[in-house]
Amino acid sequence: MTWLRECGRRPVRLVAAASAALALTACNGSDDERSGSREAEYKRVVEDPHPGPADVIEAAGAPSGVVRADDGSLLLTYYISNVEDDEGPAASAWRIVDPDGRTVAEHAEHTDAEAGQAAFKGIRGGFLQVPPGAGASEGSVLDVHGKRRKVVVTEAALRTRPGDILLVAPEPILIYRPATRTVAPPAGVWENAIRLAGDERGTVWSLGQPVAEEPFSVVWQRGGRTLGRTVVPKPYRGGALTARGGTAALSLTQGHSTRGLLVTTDGGGHWKTVLDGGIPFSALKRGPEWLVMQVFTDGRLLVGEEGGRYWVADDRTNSRFHELRTPAKFTSLTVDGTTIYGIADATTATYDLVKGEGLWISRDAGREWRRYQQRG
Repeated sequence: MTWLRECGRRPVRLVAAASAALALTACNGSDDERSGSREAEYKRVVEDPHPGPADVIEAAGAPSGVVRADDGSLLLTYYISNVEDDEGPAASAWRIVDPDGRTVAEHAEHTDAEAGQAAFKGIRGGFLQVPPGAGASEGSVLDVHGKRRKVVVTEAALRTRPGDILLVAPEPILIYRPATRTVAPPAGVWENAIRLAGDERGTVWSLGQPVAEEPFSVVWQRGGRTLGRTVVPKPYRGGALTARGGTAALSLTQGHSTRGLLVTTDGGGHWKTVLDGGIPFSALKRGPEWLVMQVFTDGRLLVGEEGGRYWVADDRTNSRFHELRTPAKFTSLTVDGTTIYGIADATTATYDLVKGEGLWISRDAGREWRRYQQRG
Protein backbone atom coordinates (compact mmCIF):
# COMPACT_ATOMS: atom_id res chain seq x y z
CA MET A 1 0.00 0.00 0.00
CA THR A 2 1.96 2.91 -1.18
CA TRP A 3 -0.04 6.09 -1.48
CA LEU A 4 1.01 8.61 -4.14
CA ARG A 5 0.27 12.28 -3.67
CA GLU A 6 -0.52 14.23 -6.85
CA CYS A 7 2.99 15.64 -7.08
CA GLY A 8 5.11 13.21 -5.14
CA ARG A 9 5.32 10.28 -2.75
CA ARG A 10 4.87 10.33 0.95
CA PRO A 11 7.44 9.54 3.65
CA VAL A 12 8.62 6.10 4.67
CA ARG A 13 9.78 4.02 7.51
CA LEU A 14 11.88 0.94 8.04
CA VAL A 15 9.57 -1.94 8.81
CA ALA A 16 5.95 -0.86 8.52
CA ALA A 17 2.79 0.73 7.16
CA ALA A 18 0.47 1.78 4.46
CA SER A 19 -1.06 5.18 4.48
CA ALA A 20 -3.84 7.60 3.83
CA ALA A 21 -3.01 11.19 2.86
CA LEU A 22 -0.68 13.36 4.87
CA ALA A 23 1.35 15.69 2.66
CA LEU A 24 4.56 16.31 4.54
CA THR A 25 6.54 18.26 1.98
CA ALA A 26 6.05 20.81 -0.75
CA CYS A 27 5.75 19.13 -4.12
CA ASN A 28 8.40 21.25 -5.75
CA GLY A 29 11.01 20.86 -3.00
CA SER A 30 14.42 19.30 -3.54
CA ASP A 31 15.20 15.68 -2.65
CA ASP A 32 17.22 16.87 0.34
CA GLU A 33 14.34 19.05 1.53
CA ARG A 34 11.87 16.18 1.16
CA SER A 35 14.21 13.78 2.96
CA GLY A 36 14.72 16.29 5.76
CA SER A 37 10.97 16.85 6.05
CA ARG A 38 10.35 13.10 6.19
CA GLU A 39 12.92 12.72 8.95
CA ALA A 40 11.48 15.61 10.95
CA GLU A 41 7.91 14.34 10.62
CA TYR A 42 8.97 10.80 11.46
CA LYS A 43 10.66 11.94 14.66
CA ARG A 44 7.67 14.10 15.55
CA VAL A 45 5.29 11.15 15.26
CA VAL A 46 7.53 8.81 17.27
CA GLU A 47 7.80 11.32 20.10
CA ASP A 48 4.12 12.37 20.06
CA PRO A 49 2.43 11.08 23.27
CA HIS A 50 -0.88 10.86 21.39
CA PRO A 51 -0.12 10.13 17.72
CA GLY A 52 -2.92 10.01 15.16
CA PRO A 53 -3.39 6.78 13.16
CA ALA A 54 -2.94 8.56 9.82
CA ASP A 55 0.30 10.12 11.03
CA VAL A 56 1.77 6.79 12.15
CA ILE A 57 0.64 5.10 8.95
CA GLU A 58 2.05 7.86 6.78
CA ALA A 59 5.39 7.89 8.56
CA ALA A 60 5.69 4.10 8.46
CA GLY A 61 5.45 3.81 4.68
CA ALA A 62 4.37 0.15 4.46
CA PRO A 63 2.50 -2.24 6.74
CA SER A 64 4.44 -4.36 9.20
CA GLY A 65 1.74 -7.03 8.95
CA VAL A 66 -1.55 -7.95 7.31
CA VAL A 67 -4.19 -10.52 8.38
CA ARG A 68 -7.59 -11.32 6.90
CA ALA A 69 -10.88 -12.15 8.61
CA ASP A 70 -13.25 -14.71 7.13
CA ASP A 71 -15.38 -12.01 5.42
CA GLY A 72 -12.40 -10.58 3.54
CA SER A 73 -11.78 -7.63 5.86
CA LEU A 74 -8.11 -6.83 6.46
CA LEU A 75 -6.33 -5.64 9.56
CA LEU A 76 -3.11 -3.79 8.73
CA THR A 77 -0.56 -3.11 11.46
CA TYR A 78 2.08 -0.38 11.45
CA TYR A 79 5.07 0.36 13.63
CA ILE A 80 7.80 2.99 13.81
CA SER A 81 10.65 3.50 16.25
CA ASN A 82 13.89 5.44 16.51
CA VAL A 83 15.89 4.97 13.30
CA GLU A 84 19.23 5.77 14.93
CA ASP A 85 18.72 3.54 17.98
CA ASP A 86 16.69 0.43 18.85
CA GLU A 87 15.64 1.92 22.17
CA GLY A 88 13.45 4.83 23.15
CA PRO A 89 9.96 5.93 22.03
CA ALA A 90 7.94 4.22 19.32
CA ALA A 91 4.46 4.40 17.82
CA SER A 92 2.11 1.71 16.55
CA ALA A 93 -1.21 1.70 14.73
CA TRP A 94 -3.75 -0.62 13.18
CA ARG A 95 -6.33 -0.02 10.50
CA ILE A 96 -9.27 -2.26 9.55
CA VAL A 97 -10.51 -2.05 5.97
CA ASP A 98 -13.61 -3.77 4.62
CA PRO A 99 -13.60 -6.13 1.60
CA ASP A 100 -14.04 -3.10 -0.69
CA GLY A 101 -10.92 -1.45 0.74
CA ARG A 102 -12.65 1.25 2.79
CA THR A 103 -11.41 2.11 6.28
CA VAL A 104 -13.91 1.15 8.99
CA ALA A 105 -11.74 1.61 12.11
CA GLU A 106 -8.22 2.61 13.09
CA HIS A 107 -6.21 3.19 16.25
CA ALA A 108 -2.73 4.43 17.20
CA GLU A 109 -0.75 4.69 20.40
CA HIS A 110 2.57 5.86 21.74
CA THR A 111 4.74 3.02 23.01
CA ASP A 112 8.31 2.03 23.77
CA ALA A 113 10.65 0.18 21.41
CA GLU A 114 11.28 -2.49 24.04
CA ALA A 115 7.56 -3.29 24.17
CA GLY A 116 7.59 -4.62 20.60
CA GLN A 117 4.66 -4.83 18.21
CA ALA A 118 1.16 -6.19 18.70
CA ALA A 119 0.36 -9.23 16.56
CA PHE A 120 -3.04 -10.43 15.32
CA LYS A 121 -4.54 -13.57 13.81
CA GLY A 122 -7.43 -13.45 11.34
CA ILE A 123 -10.43 -15.45 12.59
CA ARG A 124 -14.16 -15.76 11.95
CA GLY A 125 -15.70 -12.35 12.51
CA GLY A 126 -12.53 -10.44 13.33
CA PHE A 127 -8.95 -10.46 14.53
CA LEU A 128 -7.51 -12.10 17.63
CA GLN A 129 -4.62 -10.36 19.37
CA VAL A 130 -1.90 -12.92 20.11
CA PRO A 131 -0.59 -14.00 22.39
CA PRO A 132 -2.36 -12.78 25.54
CA GLY A 133 0.04 -11.60 28.22
CA ALA A 134 1.63 -14.12 30.55
CA GLY A 135 -0.77 -15.01 33.35
CA ALA A 136 -3.61 -13.06 31.73
CA SER A 137 -7.14 -14.17 32.54
CA GLU A 138 -8.58 -12.61 29.40
CA GLY A 139 -7.50 -11.53 25.94
CA SER A 140 -9.27 -9.63 23.21
CA VAL A 141 -10.65 -9.84 19.70
CA LEU A 142 -11.25 -6.90 17.38
CA ASP A 143 -14.39 -7.50 15.35
CA VAL A 144 -14.49 -6.36 11.72
CA HIS A 145 -15.89 -3.01 12.87
CA GLY A 146 -13.00 -2.40 15.27
CA LYS A 147 -14.94 -3.10 18.46
CA ARG A 148 -13.00 -4.96 21.12
CA ARG A 149 -14.48 -8.19 22.51
CA LYS A 150 -13.20 -10.11 25.53
CA VAL A 151 -11.71 -13.58 25.23
CA VAL A 152 -11.39 -15.98 28.17
CA VAL A 153 -7.87 -17.31 28.79
CA THR A 154 -7.72 -20.54 30.79
CA GLU A 155 -5.01 -22.92 31.94
CA ALA A 156 -7.33 -25.92 31.50
CA ALA A 157 -6.16 -27.81 28.39
CA LEU A 158 -8.64 -28.36 25.55
CA ARG A 159 -8.77 -31.37 23.24
CA THR A 160 -8.43 -29.97 19.73
CA ARG A 161 -11.29 -30.25 17.26
CA PRO A 162 -12.11 -28.89 13.78
CA GLY A 163 -12.29 -25.09 13.80
CA ASP A 164 -9.73 -24.61 16.57
CA ILE A 165 -6.88 -22.24 15.70
CA LEU A 166 -3.36 -22.94 16.89
CA LEU A 167 -1.60 -19.79 18.09
CA VAL A 168 2.04 -20.54 17.38
CA ALA A 169 4.36 -18.38 19.46
CA PRO A 170 7.59 -19.22 21.26
CA GLU A 171 5.72 -19.38 24.56
CA PRO A 172 3.09 -20.29 25.47
CA ILE A 173 1.55 -22.71 22.95
CA LEU A 174 -2.18 -22.02 22.84
CA ILE A 175 -5.31 -22.71 20.81
CA TYR A 176 -8.29 -20.45 20.23
CA ARG A 177 -11.81 -21.91 20.13
CA PRO A 178 -14.14 -19.48 18.31
CA ALA A 179 -17.36 -21.10 19.52
CA THR A 180 -16.61 -20.22 23.16
CA ARG A 181 -14.09 -17.39 22.64
CA THR A 182 -11.62 -19.34 24.73
CA VAL A 183 -7.83 -19.43 24.61
CA ALA A 184 -6.23 -22.48 26.22
CA PRO A 185 -3.29 -24.87 25.89
CA PRO A 186 -3.95 -27.87 23.63
CA ALA A 187 -4.28 -31.21 25.40
CA GLY A 188 -1.84 -34.04 24.79
CA VAL A 189 0.83 -32.15 22.84
CA TRP A 190 4.08 -34.08 22.75
CA GLU A 191 6.30 -32.83 25.57
CA ASN A 192 9.41 -32.94 23.37
CA ALA A 193 7.82 -30.69 20.73
CA ILE A 194 10.00 -27.80 19.50
CA ARG A 195 7.87 -26.79 16.46
CA LEU A 196 4.09 -26.90 16.08
CA ALA A 197 1.53 -26.30 13.34
CA GLY A 198 -2.24 -26.63 13.32
CA ASP A 199 -4.71 -27.17 10.50
CA GLU A 200 -8.41 -26.49 10.00
CA ARG A 201 -9.24 -30.11 10.86
CA GLY A 202 -8.07 -29.66 14.44
CA THR A 203 -4.88 -31.65 13.87
CA VAL A 204 -1.78 -30.50 15.74
CA TRP A 205 1.51 -31.36 14.02
CA SER A 206 4.68 -31.25 16.09
CA LEU A 207 8.39 -31.73 15.51
CA GLY A 208 10.01 -33.59 18.37
CA GLN A 209 13.47 -32.88 19.76
CA PRO A 210 15.42 -36.14 19.72
CA VAL A 211 16.69 -37.72 22.92
CA ALA A 212 20.32 -38.89 22.78
CA GLU A 213 20.98 -40.40 19.32
CA GLU A 214 17.35 -40.77 18.27
CA PRO A 215 16.29 -39.03 15.03
CA PHE A 216 13.95 -36.05 14.79
CA SER A 217 10.35 -37.06 14.17
CA VAL A 218 6.97 -35.56 13.34
CA VAL A 219 3.90 -36.48 15.39
CA TRP A 220 0.32 -35.55 14.54
CA GLN A 221 -2.54 -35.53 17.04
CA ARG A 222 -6.20 -34.62 17.27
CA GLY A 223 -8.46 -34.44 20.29
CA GLY A 224 -5.51 -35.29 22.50
CA ARG A 225 -4.93 -38.60 20.68
CA THR A 226 -1.81 -39.43 18.68
CA LEU A 227 -2.72 -40.32 15.09
CA GLY A 228 0.73 -41.06 13.71
CA ARG A 229 4.47 -40.49 13.72
CA THR A 230 7.15 -40.34 11.02
CA VAL A 231 10.93 -40.16 11.36
CA VAL A 232 12.94 -37.35 9.75
CA PRO A 233 15.39 -38.98 7.31
CA LYS A 234 19.06 -38.81 8.21
CA PRO A 235 21.33 -36.84 7.89
CA TYR A 236 18.75 -34.05 8.18
CA ARG A 237 17.31 -32.17 11.11
CA GLY A 238 13.83 -30.70 11.27
CA GLY A 239 13.25 -26.99 10.67
CA ALA A 240 10.05 -25.06 9.91
CA LEU A 241 6.67 -26.83 10.05
CA THR A 242 3.37 -25.93 8.37
CA ALA A 243 0.04 -27.65 7.67
CA ARG A 244 -3.30 -27.07 5.90
CA GLY A 245 -5.76 -28.88 3.67
CA GLY A 246 -4.33 -32.35 4.31
CA THR A 247 -0.81 -31.15 3.50
CA ALA A 248 1.92 -30.96 6.13
CA ALA A 249 5.50 -30.02 5.38
CA LEU A 250 8.72 -29.91 7.36
CA SER A 251 11.86 -28.23 6.09
CA LEU A 252 14.98 -30.39 6.21
CA THR A 253 18.13 -28.69 7.43
CA GLN A 254 21.76 -29.69 7.44
CA GLY A 255 24.27 -27.52 9.23
CA HIS A 256 23.09 -23.94 8.75
CA SER A 257 21.23 -24.54 5.47
CA THR A 258 17.83 -25.74 4.28
CA ARG A 259 18.31 -28.76 1.99
CA GLY A 260 14.84 -30.07 1.25
CA LEU A 261 11.30 -30.83 2.41
CA LEU A 262 9.50 -33.71 4.06
CA VAL A 263 5.90 -33.62 2.79
CA THR A 264 2.60 -35.45 3.17
CA THR A 265 -0.47 -34.57 1.10
CA ASP A 266 -2.90 -37.09 2.61
CA GLY A 267 -2.94 -36.17 6.28
CA GLY A 268 0.09 -38.24 7.22
CA GLY A 269 -0.75 -41.42 5.31
CA HIS A 270 2.29 -41.19 3.04
CA TRP A 271 5.42 -39.02 3.21
CA LYS A 272 8.02 -38.11 0.61
CA THR A 273 11.32 -36.26 0.62
CA VAL A 274 11.72 -33.40 -1.86
CA LEU A 275 15.36 -32.40 -2.37
CA ASP A 276 14.94 -30.53 -5.67
CA GLY A 277 11.68 -30.44 -7.61
CA GLY A 278 12.58 -27.07 -9.11
CA ILE A 279 13.66 -25.41 -5.86
CA PRO A 280 17.42 -24.70 -5.90
CA PHE A 281 17.86 -24.98 -2.15
CA SER A 282 21.41 -23.68 -2.50
CA ALA A 283 19.83 -20.34 -3.50
CA LEU A 284 18.47 -19.93 0.04
CA LYS A 285 21.34 -17.89 1.44
CA ARG A 286 20.07 -16.49 4.75
CA GLY A 287 19.78 -19.61 6.91
CA PRO A 288 16.83 -21.74 8.13
CA GLU A 289 15.54 -19.04 10.48
CA TRP A 290 14.64 -16.88 7.43
CA LEU A 291 12.67 -19.63 5.69
CA VAL A 292 9.09 -18.92 4.59
CA MET A 293 6.90 -22.00 4.12
CA GLN A 294 3.13 -21.69 3.82
CA VAL A 295 0.23 -23.70 2.40
CA PHE A 296 -2.58 -22.62 0.08
CA THR A 297 -6.13 -23.84 0.73
CA ASP A 298 -5.72 -26.48 -1.99
CA GLY A 299 -2.64 -27.97 -0.28
CA ARG A 300 0.03 -26.46 -2.54
CA LEU A 301 3.18 -25.19 -0.85
CA LEU A 302 4.94 -21.86 -1.15
CA VAL A 303 8.61 -21.98 -0.13
CA GLY A 304 11.26 -19.25 -0.01
CA GLU A 305 13.03 -16.88 2.33
CA GLU A 306 12.34 -13.40 3.66
CA GLY A 307 13.78 -10.73 1.41
CA GLY A 308 14.71 -13.31 -1.23
CA ARG A 309 13.18 -15.67 -3.80
CA TYR A 310 10.03 -17.82 -3.54
CA TRP A 311 8.72 -20.95 -5.28
CA VAL A 312 5.15 -22.26 -5.64
CA ALA A 313 4.14 -25.89 -6.18
CA ASP A 314 2.71 -26.70 -9.63
CA ASP A 315 -0.03 -28.84 -8.06
CA ARG A 316 -1.04 -30.29 -4.71
CA THR A 317 1.36 -33.23 -5.01
CA ASN A 318 4.11 -30.70 -4.16
CA SER A 319 6.59 -32.56 -6.34
CA ARG A 320 7.48 -29.76 -8.78
CA PHE A 321 7.82 -26.03 -8.16
CA HIS A 322 8.12 -22.88 -10.24
CA GLU A 323 9.61 -19.56 -9.15
CA LEU A 324 7.17 -16.91 -8.01
CA ARG A 325 7.40 -13.68 -9.98
CA THR A 326 6.88 -10.63 -7.76
CA PRO A 327 6.40 -6.96 -8.71
CA ALA A 328 8.83 -5.79 -6.01
CA LYS A 329 11.34 -7.24 -3.60
CA PHE A 330 9.22 -8.36 -0.66
CA THR A 331 10.46 -8.16 2.90
CA SER A 332 7.59 -10.36 4.07
CA LEU A 333 4.99 -12.59 2.46
CA THR A 334 1.78 -14.17 3.79
CA VAL A 335 -0.58 -16.76 2.27
CA ASP A 336 -4.29 -16.79 3.13
CA GLY A 337 -6.45 -19.19 1.13
CA THR A 338 -5.26 -18.74 -2.45
CA THR A 339 -4.30 -15.10 -1.85
CA ILE A 340 -0.74 -13.89 -1.34
CA TYR A 341 0.02 -10.66 0.51
CA GLY A 342 3.51 -9.31 -0.11
CA ILE A 343 5.03 -6.32 1.68
CA ALA A 344 7.88 -4.32 0.17
CA ASP A 345 9.77 -2.17 2.65
CA ALA A 346 13.26 -1.14 3.69
CA THR A 347 15.24 -3.88 5.43
CA THR A 348 17.39 -1.49 7.45
CA ALA A 349 16.49 1.60 9.43
CA THR A 350 16.04 4.49 7.01
CA TYR A 351 13.86 7.50 6.26
CA ASP A 352 14.08 6.90 2.50
CA LEU A 353 11.59 5.16 0.24
CA VAL A 354 12.26 1.85 -1.47
CA LYS A 355 11.19 0.80 -4.95
CA GLY A 356 7.65 -0.59 -5.03
CA GLU A 357 7.15 0.06 -1.33
CA GLY A 358 3.81 -0.97 0.14
CA LEU A 359 1.37 -3.87 0.15
CA TRP A 360 0.87 -6.02 -2.97
CA ILE A 361 -1.89 -8.61 -3.41
CA SER A 362 -2.23 -11.61 -5.70
CA ARG A 363 -5.55 -13.47 -5.60
CA ASP A 364 -4.43 -16.24 -7.97
CA ALA A 365 -1.36 -17.63 -6.19
CA GLY A 366 1.08 -15.23 -7.79
CA ARG A 367 0.13 -15.05 -11.48
CA GLU A 368 -1.10 -11.45 -11.29
CA TRP A 369 -0.41 -8.72 -8.72
CA ARG A 370 -1.93 -5.39 -7.83
CA ARG A 371 -0.78 -2.73 -5.41
CA TYR A 372 -3.24 -2.17 -2.59
CA GLN A 373 -5.12 1.11 -2.90
CA GLN A 374 -7.24 2.79 -0.26
CA ARG A 375 -10.81 3.56 -1.34
CA GLY A 376 -11.83 6.14 1.20
